[in-house]
Order: sequence, then C-alpha cells, then structure tokens
Amino acid sequence: MIVTLSVRPGTLESTMTEDLSPAERYAAARRRAAEQATSLASFREMYDFGLDPFQVEACRALEAGKGVLVAAPTGSGKTIVGEFAVHLALQEGRKCFYTTPIKALSNQKYADLCRRYGTEKVGLLTGDNSVNSEAPVVVMTTEVLRNMLYAGSQTLLGLGYVVMDEVHYLSDRFRGAVWEEVIIHLPESVTLVSLSATVSNAEEFGDWLDTVRGDTEVIVSEHRPVPLFQHVLAGRRMYDLFEEGEGQKKAVNPDLTRMARLEASRPSWGDRRRGRNGMREADRERERRQRSRVWTPSRPEVIERLDAEGLLPAITFIFSRAACEAAVQQCLYAGLRLNDEEARIRVRDLVEERTASIPPEDLHVLGYYEWLEGLERGIAAHHAGMLPTFKEVVEELFVRGLVKAVFATETLALGINMPARSVVLEKLVKWNGEQHADITPGEYTQLTGRAGRRGIDVEGHAVVLWQRGMNPDHLAGLAGTRTYPLRSSFKPSYNMAVNLVEQFGRHRSRELLETSFAQFQADKSVVGISRQVQRNEEGLEGYKASMTCHLGDFEEYARLRRELKDRENELARQGQVQRRAEAAVALEKLKPGDVIHVPTGKYAGLALVLDPGLPAGRANGHRGVEYHDGPRPLVLTAERQVKRLASIDFPVPVEALERMRIPKTFNPRSPQSRRDLASALRTKAGHIVPDRHRKNRAPAADDREIARLRKALRAHPCHGCQDREDHARWAERYHRLLRDTSQLERRIEGRTNTIARTFDRIVALLTEMDYLRGDEVTEHGRRLARLYGELDLLASECLRERVWEGLGPAELAACVSALVYESRVADDTMAPKLPSGGAKAALGEMVRIWGRLDALEEDFRISQTEGVGQREPDLGFAWAAYMWASGKGLDEVLREAEMPAGDFVRWCKQVIDVLGQISAAAPVAEGSTVAKNARKAVDGLLRGVVAYSSVG
Repeated sequence: MIVTLSVRPGTLESTMTEDLSPAERYAAARRRAAEQATSLASFREMYDFGLDPFQVEACRALEAGKGVLVAAPTGSGKTIVGEFAVHLALQEGRKCFYTTPIKALSNQKYADLCRRYGTEKVGLLTGDNSVNSEAPVVVMTTEVLRNMLYAGSQTLLGLGYVVMDEVHYLSDRFRGAVWEEVIIHLPESVTLVSLSATVSNAEEFGDWLDTVRGDTEVIVSEHRPVPLFQHVLAGRRMYDLFEEGEGQKKAVNPDLTRMARLEASRPSWGDRRRGRNGMREADRERERRQRSRVWTPSRPEVIERLDAEGLLPAITFIFSRAACEAAVQQCLYAGLRLNDEEARIRVRDLVEERTASIPPEDLHVLGYYEWLEGLERGIAAHHAGMLPTFKEVVEELFVRGLVKAVFATETLALGINMPARSVVLEKLVKWNGEQHADITPGEYTQLTGRAGRRGIDVEGHAVVLWQRGMNPDHLAGLAGTRTYPLRSSFKPSYNMAVNLVEQFGRHRSRELLETSFAQFQADKSVVGISRQVQRNEEGLEGYKASMTCHLGDFEEYARLRRELKDRENELARQGQVQRRAEAAVALEKLKPGDVIHVPTGKYAGLALVLDPGLPAGRANGHRGVEYHDGPRPLVLTAERQVKRLASIDFPVPVEALERMRIPKTFNPRSPQSRRDLASALRTKAGHIVPDRHRKNRAPAADDREIARLRKALRAHPCHGCQDREDHARWAERYHRLLRDTSQLERRIEGRTNTIARTFDRIVALLTEMDYLRGDEVTEHGRRLARLYGELDLLASECLRERVWEGLGPAELAACVSALVYESRVADDTMAPKLPSGGAKAALGEMVRIWGRLDALEEDFRISQTEGVGQREPDLGFAWAAYMWASGKGLDEVLREAEMPAGDFVRWCKQVIDVLGQISAAAPVAEGSTVAKNARKAVDGLLRGVVAYSSVG
C-alpha cells in the first residue's frame, strides 16, 4: 500500500474533528481511547512535540506488523519512525539493529539513543568500535550487519527489527550492493524499516520490498517542515529566484532573466579590453555602472551580507577541500568576527576539552592553532581531509551556535545532523572524478535540504552565487524538480559468491540474486524495450516498400554500397592503428632527459621527458612507472607543467630532438624546480623546429576489394535508376532502423537474468581456481568468505601463495595498504616511493598476481566496467603506512605522504580493518607468521591521531 501525505503538521486532527455530529464525536472518542492503549501512545509521550501525519502513519503500520518505507525530505524527522521501531523492540523484549551508511552517523545515533534509553540498553558496532554488542539495541554500519548475516552470528538471535537509515545509499556505485544483500538475506521474521530521502521512484522500490520482504507500506511525504526560499546573490543585491505568486508553477524572477540576457549580449572582459580604445566615453560609463551592479561577491562579502540579513548560521558548499580551507583564510584576512568575547571563550574551552588527548607536538602539524583561530571567530571548514576529531568539534560547535559560517564539501550533506538557517552554493558545477559536470536536481535538493532548522527557524534559505553565464531557468529547474530516482548498483562479488554457495548452494543462490532490486528494475525496463521493437518492425516494413526499385533488387545494391563504405572505413582504421603502433614504438625508445616536440593535444609543443612510462615488462633498463596501456611519458612542458601524456597525444612517431641532464634535486611538485628546468629547456631547444611528418599514399587507392566492389556497383541494374539516391536514403534508414532493432533485441536478451549470468561467470572462475567444487566450498573458498573488500580475491590469492610470509608488521601494513588505497587524482606524478627489501618484492608480486587475475577475468568475461572484478592495486599509500607502522612521527609521515591528516587517518583505519580480516583468515598452521604480524601491524597503526580519532 502506498500513502502519499502532503498535509502540514498539526492540521490533520483539527480538520477531522471540526463539524462532527454527536455520533461521529462518540466514535472519535472511542478511537482515541483505543489509541491510548497502543505502543504509539506511550511513544508519543516521550517527545515534547506532536508527530507529523506521515510519522503517525508509518508508526501505525509498524505496530500493525508491516514493514515500512518512508521517503521524506532531509530534516523532516524520518528518524522518529526508526526510533519507534527501537521502542517496539524494547517493549516486546526483542532486538533492534539500527544501521547507518557511515561511521560518523553511527556514532551520532548511538549517542542519541544512549541519552534516551541509557548506555546499558544500547550498543555500537562499527569497523573499529565495539561497545556492548549484545545489547537489545545496537547501532552499526550496514557492512557490519552484512558480515554478521554471512557469518551466521549468534548476535542475530532474537532480532525483531532492522532500521536502515539513508537506504537511498543503495544507489552508491561502490557500496550500494551491501544494502540489497542485507534486505535479501534478513530472516523473514525481521520487520524492516527503510528510511530514505525523497526519491521519485519510491513506489517502484516499495513494490520490490513488498516482493522480497512481504507486506510493506510506502509512505511518501514531500512537505518540508520549514519552508525553503530560493535566492541568487549578485553583486550587492539578493534576488528571489521565483516571482511571488499563487499556484504550484512559479515563474522565474524577470530581473534575473533580464540580467542574464544583458550579460550574454556584452562581450567578455578579454573582448572588452581588446575593443576598449574604440569605445565612446558614454559606453564606458554605462559599462562601469553595469559592472558595479553585477558581479560574483567574494566569500567574506557573502558572509557579511548573510549576517546583515540575519541569515546565519550558514553552510557554504564548495566542491573542493583546498577551496574550503582557503575560504576560511580569506574570511580571517578580511577581519570577520562572528563571535563575541563570551562565545570565543566558550569555543576555546570546548576545543581544548575535546583535543586534550592529542599530543602537543602533533597540534602544530595538524594546523591546530590556525583552525582554533577560525573557530573562535565563528568560522570553520568541514571536509573529508580534516582530522575526524576536528570535524566532530566543528559539528558540535555549529549545532550549539558557536560556529556560524561553515565552508564544506558535499560530503557534509550525507546525513550528518548539522542543519543551518541558510545554505550557499558557490557554483552549480562540480568535479565528479572524471570531468566537471552540472549538479543534478537530486544533488541540489540534498544540499539545500540542510537549510531551515526545525523548531528554530521559521524559514530556510538557499542562496546561489551569481556566475557569468548563469542560466536562471536552469537553476529554477534544479530548484523545482524533485527527480531523485533510486537506481540499484547491485553486482555479485567473489566474497558474496562463496558465502552464498556455502549457505544455500549454487541453484538457490542464483534464485536469491534474481530477487535483487537490480534485476527487478531490469525486468521492468524490458517491457518498454519490447514495445519499441514491435514499433520498429512496423517501420521496417514501410521503409522496405519505399526503397523498392523497378530496375532490380535495391536491397542487394544497398548492401554493395555498405560493403564498400565498410571496407574504406576498415582501411582507414588499419592505417590509424599502424600509425599509432609506429608512434608507440617511437615512444618506447625515449629515455629520461630526451627533449621532444609533442605534436598535438592540450600540451603540444616542446617538452622534456622525466619518465618514459613504459608498458609493464619493458622497463628498458631504467626505473619508472610501468603501464599496461602503452607508453605514457611523464614530461615537463616549456610552460612549466608536469603532466603524464597518453598515446592520444602522439598520433605520429616522435623522436628526441636533443638531450638534457635532469638535476638529481629536481622535484616535480616544486614550482621553483619546474620553473628552473623549463627555463633551461627553452634555452637548450627553443630554437629547434621539428620535422613535419609526411603522409603516405592512402591504402584504399591500391586495394583490390575496393576496386571489385566499385565495379560491381557500376554493373548493377539499379545503378542507372533516376531515383537511385532517393531509394538509397530509404535503404539507409532501413539499415539504421534494422541495426537499432537488433541492438534492442540484444538489450532484452542482456537484461534478462543479468545478475544471475554474472554470478554464473564468477562461480565458473572460482571453480577454475579451486575455490568452489560444485556446491562445496573448498578451504581456499572458506578463507575468501572471510575477506571483504574490493580486492577480496587478490587478498585471498596472496595468502594462498604465501606472498606475505616472512614480512615484518610494518612491511605487511605497506602491502595491505595496496588493497584499500585509491589515489584521489589521476596518475600524473612520478612512481610512488616504496619500502625497500621484502615489502617491495611482495608488492611487486601482488601486482603480478593481479595481472594474472585480470587476464583470467577477461577469459571469463568478468568486466571491471560493470562493477565486478579486481582493480589494479594502488601502491600510493604503502610508504606512509610503512613509516607510521614503524613508529615514525606524525610530522614526518604527513610531510612524506603529502596527504591531509583526515585522509591519512581514514586510510589507516581501512588498512586496520583489512588487517583484522587477514589475521582471522590467515592459516595458523605450518609456521605461518601472517596472522601474528597482522595483529602487530594493527597495534603499530592504531596509535596517535589514528587511535584518538573516534570517527573513521
């Protein structure tokens, strides 16, 4: 059943009790008396505010024994429904697990529930924390519950309710599958409470929950408890995004539209500079006036304006960690002070209390004093690169009103309880890991959902800063659209496969996977595709009739034309491949110190080779990064940029024009080093003009097959038809539609049982590697079942081949780091520094094993692009992990790692998590030292900033 509620809080009761007859009032009194006897009545008494209609509806469904899916906006109070599940579990003497997607949320919810029910009734289980795990109410990350289900943990006994907070995380590309695994594998006796942001396909998700979990009520509320007003800040003026007016459809403020049109008609600043001499004085004056009205205000100006308007506290979302830190510094340099002396003292007292456990020598390294100065003025940054303790302090001060301006990355929008009066968006474009892309309506809704504190603010405000080229209609579309579809990211993994086969056998496992939300969505989409195929087949009949020629078989003539075109394209491709091969051979001959001319691309021009970046196995006698996709030389351009180029930058062969010595002291990250070497490069080779590459004769000119096809075309009867080109156009349409129809039919075939077919391929590979024998899980398979993570199979193979035997604890930590670490930026730097000795050899062996697994996955058609398979291990954190586990100081490690403290702590904790899995999975017999050294490595890593950071 689906219930959509848009009733405002507090209006339901009054509407129902007005104008009732005596009999109706008597019946209402009976209903109220019955309600007083329910669990919901005693639950309501625990709160000093009334529940909203959607909360009441969801709680009633839960008390009736149904599962619920609640989809409601950020800040609307969805968690009340989860807390009612906790209340029911305690009343019934059963257990309730409250799951969250991230440890920060788990810690926050644990603290909330402890305040309400007491520490003896509430436990906490995250990757690095275990508190009172057998309590009747346990807060945990979703991965912990998944692992418990596979392990058949005794803690599951007596479980009555599971609350899945932020269930829309199942769309997450990397971790979303865990949510579906839990939903599918929970015992039937467990009632599921799913809490989601407002999604546009809640009904579809509810239908699936109904299918796999039984009777589930879907409750959708689109009402925001605090109304949100949208603004654009341009220059000194704050514009409303929408005109005031009645009705659902609001018009964009015409002032903004006019301003955008006026700015689009004006030339850019560079064009104005070029044409300035020819401008009349009146034009220049008008331009000055216009420019004085519209500009993008600076960050301090924005905060000052919000403060003047009474719109603080505010969160400003900036999609860059460095920019968040820079924003705080800009506000400090501008002399902004948002706290009075009393507030400043309170801030200092709280900060000193929370950071008392941090050694004094580490405070300077962590930028503590600069951070504290910002906090005392009421200004802070919040991003994943910060030390977790620092982030917690910022969150606490913000909630207490002692920090009034926070500059944050979008990670803050992911469920952390930090509402503000206003939210500011600097830009509507962000880097998504591959390119700069517009933010989606769902992301805009998620970010601006922080604006408006329930019970404090009468209204919330979303402010977007004016940028040149801004389209007010596009912004209105973002603000007015509630499109946030839930898309499954579920894919089977190696660990999942062995756990399923061990519990259910292959056949039953396959059936279980076919009940996933991913397959449910794929099956629904097939219906629409089938209808399109039918329409295409009707269109093909019409096209066939239109291309009929009275002189002969035009279908045959069209086929000859296509064959000719295909042959010409094939020869062109072959020529291109040959040129690329010649270019690759030329690149492989390059050595460090060669001066080359990059022929094309963004970095075309003079360049100095720093590292040839040769394919794996062709190291050519010198040390450097090895690549599997052809040479990728790292160069210094004449413009002082250090970039790793790709084969696409070299469409023609390149050769060394000159040789230069690269100083041993050269540091590619140092601007001064780059400037000096680039200057030497220009002096040495700036005068050299590269030879132009001569084009060879086109292969098509001498090809016999092309000559034969052209002769056959000229001899065909249809060649002489007056309407030949008209027929050819219809034939081309026929062929295009036929090709599209074939693709649709393949899509139908591909979407049917897709998850099960992927599972079959994974099982086949695991059988080949002796992890499975039919329905039997081998000893190697049982080891794999205890290893969770992206590189689960690689970790298992390393244990199987005893790669880590004989390594010390610090060396083992370095090797395990390659299983979890992923660098944030593309590889455009020198080869990572590695520990010497056994660790370096073991890391090399891990890369070799990965290469073998990668080839095996290709044989079994297991593709990383589909989210399945093993990515290449990343060695970028190995040196930092080794140093820290060896007992080096924080200052030295962070300086060597060139990494923010928050990232360092997070990666250390992930290494600790996998080391714990390895210590449990490693063989204990035959004199193996891996398990013992894994535990020692955990002890070596779990110290200092890593140990006292409570949130990972």
